Amino acid sequence: MKKRQLLPLLLAALLCLALFSACGTANGGSPSAAAQSDYAYVMGNKTLNIGYTVFAPMNYTDDNGNFTGFDTEFARAVCAKLGVTPNFVEINWDTKEVELNAKTIDCIWNGMTILPERAAAMSITIPYARNAQVLVVRADSNITSTADLVGKRVVAEIGSSGEAMIIGAEGSDPEPNLAKSDYLGMAKQTDCLVEVKAGTADAAVLDMTLANAMVGPGTNFSDLKMVANLYLDDQLYGIAFRKGSDLTEQVNAIMLELVKDGTLPALAEKYGLTLAPELLTAAQG
Repeated sequence: MKKRQLLPLLLAALLCLALFSACGTANGGSPSAAAQSDYAYVMGNKTLNIGYTVFAPMNYTDDNGNFTGFDTEFARAVCAKLGVTPNFVEINWDTKEVELNAKTIDCIWNGMTILPERAAAMSITIPYARNAQVLVVRADSNITSTADLVGKRVVAEIGSSGEAMIIGAEGSDPEPNLAKSDYLGMAKQTDCLVEVKAGTADAAVLDMTLANAMVGPGTNFSDLKMVANLYLDDQLYGIAFRKGSDLTEQVNAIMLELVKDGTLPALAEKYGLTLAPELLTAAQG
């Protein structure tokens, strides 16, 4: 079964769990004993260690030297309601699950695409934003489709959804033309942009949210562009906690509150994101 077939089932299961958890919290329910330890661990430290990579517009440093972004402000709002201090820890995206399980971080909050294999290994919140994978090329490039990239150098972040489109992942096949490209993995999505800008790569497979913020007129990569009307995959972002963590249900409930009080809709407008329909539906329930 391919990823596109598994994803609707996965999202339905996540939404049912989220609604159940939110209702339990609202009615005074307490987390199960088996999952209590993770919540107690974070509350005892009075700090939530948040794993991220530099990824505009989710987590980045602006021109004034301020660390900001949609996920950055979102996380701060959730931590304020939890009563803990957010501590942002820059990680290697390829080892994110190792760091999570080792308790170097308490969550992965960085525009993380919900995938079946990730949901099996971690506890993931309700989807909160929509995304897609896109092709970024030089502005003067004649590339208009993935067919133009057979045998060409293509870059993506190691461990990312973009990489999965090129080499495949558990439960999904690669895009056929991209699978025939000359692939090179990079440490960060921004490194991919540098490669394309320098001409050492013909294209990058990246998150649409990052490309919208960093590519084109008025950006540092004004000489790059997204291939028009080409969306390789429809995706949803979620926040990942350790498997079985009761922090997930706590954050799910707070997310619904932040939709209802207008905080998340305002952040989405500020950073040019689209909130996930699943989140908006759950907030209305």
